[in-house]
Amino acid sequence: MENLPEDLDALLEEYGRHLGLGRNRSAHTVRAYLGDARSLLVHLVARAPDSGVAEVDLPLLRSWLAAQASGGAARTTMARRASAARAFTAWLTRTGRLAVDPGPRLGSAKAHRVLPAVLGREQANTAMRAAESGAAQHDPMALRDRLIVEMLYATGIRVGELCGLDIDDIDRERRLVRVIGKGDKERAVPFGLPADRALEDWLRSGRPAFATPASGGALLLGRRGRRLDQRQARTVVHEVVSAAPGAPDMGPHGLRHTAATHLLEGGADLRVVQELLGHASMATTQLYTHVSIERLKRAHDQAHPRA
Repeated sequence: MENLPEDLDALLEEYGRHLGLGRNRSAHTVRAYLGDARSLLVHLVARAPDSGVAEVDLPLLRSWLAAQASGGAARTTMARRASAARAFTAWLTRTGRLAVDPGPRLGSAKAHRVLPAVLGREQANTAMRAAESGAAQHDPMALRDRLIVEMLYATGIRVGELCGLDIDDIDRERRLVRVIGKGDKERAVPFGLPADRALEDWLRSGRPAFATPASGGALLLGRRGRRLDQRQARTVVHEVVSAAPGAPDMGPHGLRHTAATHLLEGGADLRVVQELLGHASMATTQLYTHVSIERLKRAHDQAHPRA
């Protein structure tokens, strides 16, 4: 990306520090918002080299978004960039760089809500059996990988929440896991007997093989004894799910979608699923009802003699 004048570079450094403070933004979100702010300022300078940040206005924002759209950016990307622009102009206004915030008047196309790919029940069972079979020889790595997929499918928790678990977060007696989710909100999520057996095998025969003084209380460990990295967990899920014939390629979030869908198909109340998944909005959870409806329609079309 093009270089910016020193004053604008300094401005972005300050904005980056602001983004990193509070509000529990992920590192990925911070990078994306900062990158979008830089792109907007590059667009500003390209239009008028002597311009300063005080020239950021609604026409500029619209021109920048139009340039992104003409470059082939997807609707989801455009929606995120519009949100990033609004966050940036709000900060510029709060810090006195802009007299009037143009962000609230900036419209953007809403991102399409794509129905998530999920596993069928038999596909999920096949994937879990594959993980169990791999762990049958009590190889520590296989025991860990089995626990990863069993716990993700059993609870529907996010991969970051899984990797952040400590041993003390597990209540074996009641089969509950204490999860710290988005916004540092805590919730308790139950898990079943298969996940409990995977947990027992990992704690007894797997984790001790990797644990070092640096492991602390982390539940899941990598080869060097450090807390498991999310990328490693994603690789494990991709490999295990690929054992199920016809299964879509998916990572941990796919197992989260699958868990939610199977809960609803099994008759779970929507609000209960919302609580289990840690969704702040019911609208997010309701997406899974559409998944179930689509699966029901496909089954009807394939099986009903008058479909």
